[in-house]
Amino acid sequence: MSQLLDAVVRHVPPPNASIDAPFQMLVSMMEKDFYLGRILTGRIYSGIVRVGDRVHGLRNKDSGAEKIEDGKVVKLMKKKGTNMVLTDCAGAGDIISIAGLSSPAIGHTVATVEVMSALPTVELDPPTISMTFGVNDSPLAGRDGSHLTGGRIGDRLMAEAETNLAINVLPGLSESFEVQGRGELQLGILIENMRREGFELSVSPPKVMYKTENGQKLEPVEEVTIEVNDEHVGLIMEALSHRRAEVTDMGPVSGTVGRTRLCLTCPSRGLVGYRSVFSSDTRGTGFMHRAFHAYENFRGPLGNVRKGVLVSMGFGTITAHALMSLEARGTLFVTPGMEAYDGMIVGEHSRDTDLDVNPVRAKELTNIRAATKDDNVKLTPPRLMTLEEAIGYVASDELIEVTPKSIRLRKKYLDVNKRKAMSKRPKE
Repeated sequence: MSQLLDAVVRHVPPPNASIDAPFQMLVSMMEKDFYLGRILTGRIYSGIVRVGDRVHGLRNKDSGAEKIEDGKVVKLMKKKGTNMVLTDCAGAGDIISIAGLSSPAIGHTVATVEVMSALPTVELDPPTISMTFGVNDSPLAGRDGSHLTGGRIGDRLMAEAETNLAINVLPGLSESFEVQGRGELQLGILIENMRREGFELSVSPPKVMYKTENGQKLEPVEEVTIEVNDEHVGLIMEALSHRRAEVTDMGPVSGTVGRTRLCLTCPSRGLVGYRSVFSSDTRGTGFMHRAFHAYENFRGPLGNVRKGVLVSMGFGTITAHALMSLEARGTLFVTPGMEAYDGMIVGEHSRDTDLDVNPVRAKELTNIRAATKDDNVKLTPPRLMTLEEAIGYVASDELIEVTPKSIRLRKKYLDVNKRKAMSKRPKE
């Protein structure tokens, strides 16, 4: 590492910062501390700051800089290795953490009170996808987790929104919260963190955030860059055409043999859940990068990207005897010994319709002997869903049940009669 760091010092020009100018700092990171409140981290653009100095927060508006909050520097901290150390003063070029202001966020400027101009900031991409987080109300709720109530889930989401600028949290109906983010991967990381902290929750499938301008429906479109082996190009093109993607550029990758680069624009809703499909289609050799492009006219409904599901209509422990007869119906998501309940999804149907099945049916015991009665049950290994695959898989009438020990898919309405009644309603 020493050679690399010496090369950085030799070749990278030093910052042309002025220590004599008034103190200004652009906030690039934000943390929350129970004792100090909000901690703002950034590099000092100019000047010197000391503990006890009067400072204020500024942000850029169309009309000019706007003051957010006045305050004073309570604590000043620097990183030394991986540890934080307290310091009394810091100068231009230093990366520091300040405590004492509660309102400024990432992209805002902290400066001395005489400075009234904010530093230029980077524009963040707008949220494009939302998911609804709610209380886990399945029959197996409360068995694994320790944080179960809507209040605890709401507090955790609000704390996340305070330190993570890319996430917006809006309270919804009956202890549910709409969480807006920049992609299902980002929201998946939040769900995984909450799961490891002992939360149980039910999560809706990702919904794309549409806009309406001049009476026209607009949807977020992403720019997708893909590099794959030549033999996989046809498969990828076909899969993305079902997802309403349009190719903008295509050509060989310079410096390689047998690799093709594709540039496409694709609606965000078409890319939900595609990453795992892409990995399996390219045998793990493909590379895909996504970035928000713009809001464009709605491109119409997606092609058929998923089949129907096998829905449990029994409560209890899943048996190998029952699964043996269900294997011919499609792909299973469960193994014998798992718990199931009415409305839980236990597999993917081989057709486009949903099918109600009983995976908890036990073998009837009789006192009659037969040579074929005790045949060994041989089952195909099931397709066990990861969180990312589940987020991309669920349909609009389904939910993901997330607990610290398991991830289950279920129907929104567990009762079969309620499901039939709701399916006849016109879709929004």
